[in-house]
Amino acid sequence: MRFLLWLARAIDRLNERIGRFVGWLTLAMVLIGTYNTVLRYLGGYFDRQLSSNSYIELQWYLFSLIFLLGASYTLQRNAHVRVDVLYGRLSDRGRAWIDLAGTLLLLLPFTVFALVMSYPSVRNSWKVREVSPDPDGLLRYPIKAVVLVAFALLAMQGLSLLIRQVAILRGLESADVADEARPEVLL
Repeated sequence: MRFLLWLARAIDRLNERIGRFVGWLTLAMVLIGTYNTVLRYLGGYFDRQLSSNSYIELQWYLFSLIFLLGASYTLQRNAHVRVDVLYGRLSDRGRAWIDLAGTLLLLLPFTVFALVMSYPSVRNSWKVREVSPDPDGLLRYPIKAVVLVAFALLAMQGLSLLIRQVAILRGLESADVADEARPEVLL
């Protein structure tokens, strides 16, 4: 079990680093959106096309990266949406059972399903080196590959959650220790 807890911590650290990176992507997306907007209005003022489809697509791609890569970080930080009608009133063991069941019955099967269903589309996109049909459009195949990476990271974070919940149920780790293992990160 010691190795599994080490593995859970390693997965948490990986997703924490990715979460920090996503924070910077958010800033980049806002700056690119602002830049594109300014160029569009300046172009209208000078009666010239200064903006480009590539800026708009880059902003979309950054949003996609933020959403896809941020999912595992959000799960790691326990910041996802939860309907907390009964959960908050349960003991640590009760919460651990709910998290364990949700991870085993919902999260992990969903991530495996998403990986299996996404793979053919990503493979085909790489095979033809898919490009946006818009003028000045960007490459599509790299961003599509991130779908696989994101669901793999989400599955790994689910595994980390699963390990921690089993440790709590076995009395090897308390819920407080599991929460403290999630370092506070300010983006």
